[in-house]
This record gives sequence, structure tokens and C-alpha cells, in this order.
Amino acid sequence: MAWVYLVVAGIFEVVWAISLKYTAGFTRLWPSVMTVAGMAASFYFLSMAIKTLPIGTAYAVWTGIGAFGAVVIGMLFLNEPVNAPRIVFLLFILVGIIGLKFTAGQ
Repeated sequence: MAWVYLVVAGIFEVVWAISLKYTAGFTRLWPSVMTVAGMAASFYFLSMAIKTLPIGTAYAVWTGIGAFGAVVIGMLFLNEPVNAPRIVFLLFILVGIIGLKFTAGQ
């Protein structure tokens, strides 16, 4: 169950990271509310995951999911550059996440 919590925490990290872009420095109410709610949910689920997962593994996977998701959403919906080097480096992040999962001993 800890890995499920960790994936959910990572998804909420993507939510708050993307919504943060729309807060205009926390001057817009609803994007700000979504950012703070996403942060709270992300930290909650991360805290549930680290009850049993090693902190180094959980933190690296959590940030990896957040980084991967934010870049993919940026490329798909926010007109961020899509090119071969970016795709290759995204795959490196994905391989790191998968590698940590299978070497965590959980």
C-alpha cells in the first residue's frame, strides 16, 4: 500500500506544481487554493508512504514523479519544447524511478 500512497503523493505534486504556475505569486485565489490543497495532499500521502518505505527512496521517487509529470504536462499543454534530448532525459528519470522501486526491498 505504501507504493500506492507514494504514487498518489507524486500525482498531487504534479497538481500543485502546475497550479502554482497560475497563482501569479499567490494573488489569484482559486489557483492558490488548488496549489495549497495539492501540497497538503501530496505531503499527507508522502507521510503515509514513508511509514514503511525508506525515506531516500520515497523522496527520490516522489520528486521524480513530480518532475516527470510536470515536464510532460508542460510539453503537452503549456507549449514547452518537445525535442529528442528532453525525451531522453525524461526517460532517464523514469528509469530511475523504476530502478528505485525494484531495489527498495519493499
